[in-house]
Amino acid sequence: MKFTLSWLKEHLETDAGLDEICTRLTEIGLEVEDVDDKAAFKPFVIARVVSAEKHPQADRLKVLMVDTGSGGPVQVVCGAPNARAGLVGAFAAPGTYVPGIDVTLAVGNIRGVESHGMMCSEKELQISDSHDGIIDLPDDAPVGQSYAAYAHLDDPLIEINLTPNRPDCTSIHGIARDLAASGLGTLKTRPAPSFAVEGETPVKLTLDLDDPKLCPGFALRLVRGVRNGPSPRWMQQRLIAIGLRPINALVDVTNYMTFDQGRPIHVFDAAKINGNLTVRRAAEGETVLALDQREYKLSPNNVVIADENGIESIGGIMGGEHSGCDENTVDVLIESALWDPMNIAKSGRALGIITDARYRFERGADPDYMVPGLERTTELVLELCGGKAARAEVVGYKRYEPKIVDFPYSEVKRLTGLDVSNEESNTILTRLGFTVSGSGERVSVAVPSWRPDVDGKADLVEEVMRIHGVDNIKPAPLESHATVNAKILTTLQIRSRLAKRALAARGMLEAVTWSFIPEDQAKLFGGGSPALKLANPIAAEMSDMRPSLLPGLLSAAQRNADKGYGDVALFEVSGTYENDRPDGQRRVAGGIRRGTASLAGAGRAWSNAAKGGGKPVDVFDAKADALAVIEACGLPMGNIQIEQGGPEWYHPGRSGTIKMGPKVILGYFGEFHPLTLETLDVSGALCGFEVYVDAMPEAKRKATRTKPALELSPFQLVRRDFAFVVDKAVEAGAIVKAATGADRKLVTGVNVFDIFEGASVGDGKKSVAIEVQIQPVERTLTDEDFEALTQRIVASVAKFTGGVLRS
Repeated sequence: MKFTLSWLKEHLETDAGLDEICTRLTEIGLEVEDVDDKAAFKPFVIARVVSAEKHPQADRLKVLMVDTGSGGPVQVVCGAPNARAGLVGAFAAPGTYVPGIDVTLAVGNIRGVESHGMMCSEKELQISDSHDGIIDLPDDAPVGQSYAAYAHLDDPLIEINLTPNRPDCTSIHGIARDLAASGLGTLKTRPAPSFAVEGETPVKLTLDLDDPKLCPGFALRLVRGVRNGPSPRWMQQRLIAIGLRPINALVDVTNYMTFDQGRPIHVFDAAKINGNLTVRRAAEGETVLALDQREYKLSPNNVVIADENGIESIGGIMGGEHSGCDENTVDVLIESALWDPMNIAKSGRALGIITDARYRFERGADPDYMVPGLERTTELVLELCGGKAARAEVVGYKRYEPKIVDFPYSEVKRLTGLDVSNEESNTILTRLGFTVSGSGERVSVAVPSWRPDVDGKADLVEEVMRIHGVDNIKPAPLESHATVNAKILTTLQIRSRLAKRALAARGMLEAVTWSFIPEDQAKLFGGGSPALKLANPIAAEMSDMRPSLLPGLLSAAQRNADKGYGDVALFEVSGTYENDRPDGQRRVAGGIRRGTASLAGAGRAWSNAAKGGGKPVDVFDAKADALAVIEACGLPMGNIQIEQGGPEWYHPGRSGTIKMGPKVILGYFGEFHPLTLETLDVSGALCGFEVYVDAMPEAKRKATRTKPALELSPFQLVRRDFAFVVDKAVEAGAIVKAATGADRKLVTGVNVFDIFEGASVGDGKKSVAIEVQIQPVERTLTDEDFEALTQRIVASVAKFTGGVLRS
């Protein structure tokens, strides 16, 4: 929300300066995002052209001698057709930044003649789009004085960040009301509009809606005999300052009312309306050419204003091009209506239209200002364009019935810790427009029509707190207890943190992706049910709640690859959605690796081979990441089982399922199916995993929280390698499990480091090489001990897998 300081002071009687106002705005919850003090316009001065001679080398240029009010005349080369002796205009000296052309001036040499500055046009000073000639001021304009001050271009611009629950502050009047309530001045009230009314509005209006909430009220008035020229300079300057382009007086008045009073208004050229108007739902496939020159295809979810020829406006969002007002407009219909905020928000998003009217209506416009807003707009139209006003046609509006909130003053202390007297709380609420009735410690408060966000006593406490001053809340430490605190975080929260740390330690970068994905991606990863489809998506391609973290991570990896960063490892610990019930939301740790981004490091094979890096990522990288998450979360790794295969989005021969027992599935890992990557428009070497953190069973409670003593063996760890020939169908995990079970006391780890297939090991066979870690505990092992352990390992592998030791 943008506004100028002078515009604000038209509603607020105050002597406060810019800095004090900005500070107070932030203190009362209207955070100031930006302030433009218009310092860029300070170097421009009023100057008079003393003489204007033809340029010796150019027919269309003139050499001017300019009196700037400081010292002798300055030579300026100018090509403006209206440049002449005696003209008074705006001068910019060398070194001045000219905002309209984004140029910093320097002493120039134009066709052999030096130019020491510039006489400026309105476009160069961003006053208007006019650049047919330089600014021509009255002869009595003070030479040597600041042009910005003379033309009111030095009016500071303030921009505040509004939260969605404050529709009352989408108007400058509402902002002034808040400042006045905080004690920074007095709110100005304008007299009620007064003008003569002649006759009836001939165009009648009908509300043809199945749900009256879609349009709770509609006011319409005809003004005959208007002259629709440019709006006055003061109005144009204010609109330009906040980023709007002046069009004509009628349109500018509607834009002015939108920001000044927070009341969106629309005007129709009455000559272009055929018959009466009807507010109705659009028919399926019905189209309208809107004021932005785009054609929109509508549906019954959209509410429109139509005449006998068809749609003339998308209600509360944007008018139609056909009935728009231009310089030929003589009779104008002024519309002031109320619309359902939810319907406006859904329609605006579905159509992709963002307007100032939609911004206000979807937050909730003041219902009690619908008719007064029409009156104020009519007064401005009569003042600027002339004409005669007919009697207003008001349909469907029922007088606002204020919400009554039971408010105990003690709630202020209970919820905020502030000691605010009952009298001050009463005064604050009254200044904000609330009506307080009753006495004692409990009163009834009537909520004004412009505050749809206030529903209960906590909202009233918030109003008292922000006006009294949030900075008055003194920081206080939490109360200390003599006993040791119990666990604060839940097991799921702790495991989520541990999972993030484990993956970050493995060189992966945390990503935060959208919880909404396209329908085709949701179906690809096992989702896409109607229950998980969004009723009001923020974009057409974000229509479904995600069933998996992988679509977002894969898309993020591809975006990095498209920008030249192909070797990426990303992870996310967040929620996925299986259904629309609370138990259908899962807590998942997921990750993907692309290119050569393995744990050993990315890069070319010849530059990183010594570390084991430089090779494309594969299923084993994903497996290691998934197991690292499970281990970090504290699960006993001896109980973990790996089964071949996974969901259909993984490669069937290069994926696995992680289980704890026969029923508890902890997650999946693997390389991705080529069709999955093709559907997502993703390419490259990719692997990924998902671990269900919420599926991990809770650890059994122990009698004491004291950790057992750390026992380290004083004997050297020994590693022995074995290579077993087994059938191709035998899983390497089965060999690892068999070797581990040969002696659980001495064997502390088993790792697969090579798999070989070839004629030398026989048809249908493969060789699996494992490294066995042996940790002596009680004594140093002898050769006989190692030989006996070796025989037990070989026998165990042969028993459970049929493998034989490779010769």
